[in-house]
Amino acid sequence: MPAPLGLDWSDLAGLRIIDLAQGMARGMPVSPNHPAFQMALMRRHGDMLRPDGGSAANEIVVTGGHVGTHVDALCHVSQDGKLFGGVDAAAVQSQHGFAQLGIDTMKPVICRGVHLDVATARGVESLDPGEEVTMADLEAAEELGGVEVREGDAVLIRTGWARHWGNPELFSGQVGGAPGPGTDAGRWLAHRRVCLTGAETIAYECIAPGKGHATLPVHRILLVESGIHIVEVMNLTPLAEARLYEFLFVLAPLRLVGATGSPARPLAVIDG
Repeated sequence: MPAPLGLDWSDLAGLRIIDLAQGMARGMPVSPNHPAFQMALMRRHGDMLRPDGGSAANEIVVTGGHVGTHVDALCHVSQDGKLFGGVDAAAVQSQHGFAQLGIDTMKPVICRGVHLDVATARGVESLDPGEEVTMADLEAAEELGGVEVREGDAVLIRTGWARHWGNPELFSGQVGGAPGPGTDAGRWLAHRRVCLTGAETIAYECIAPGKGHATLPVHRILLVESGIHIVEVMNLTPLAEARLYEFLFVLAPLRLVGATGSPARPLAVIDG
């Protein structure tokens, strides 16, 4: 059987895969807008033994579509009752989900990935809570990495916030705020017609201290106005440590019919 894309199987064996997802476990940071992650074993080894001595364990998982590392569907946010493309949100939503623009309609992504390391470009380990990522920050990060954002790219913005993953109260940003792109950065990305953009925080926004998720202007620019998917709660530390700014990016959501988002496992693939 031939290897895909005309490559030799030995070429594929030399690829290095970098995981950009946070692990999902009880007690992890979650936005108060979404249910906390829960997992429990429903059957343990030894609860039932088969005649040959075999046994199996399994679990129940309770989670929202926007918990942990996840991708937003285009139906996730509306503005004045309208979704992307002018779709009437009320006309396509029901208790079963969305008849249009659900996460099941998002195609798996395989494209050029670009890492914009804003934290390193600023000379800090992490941006402070409530700090805005500006258009100038994105351009400085382009220069740092020697890359240029192009149409169809997946653009990942690092603020260093992943280092706070072990502190749920701080990470969630509900009290102290969290760094993230402002509206000029959102429009900069939309103007470049990227296919997807991601960051490390729970909300792909600049969250001011004490404000929580009061408004989501960058979500409006990207999801509603531009049809650009957003990935949140990424772990971009491995890219910074490797000083890696360009790679093959791979992501696929679960095919949850009519859902507004899905857990995902984004990957950076490079020649090892």
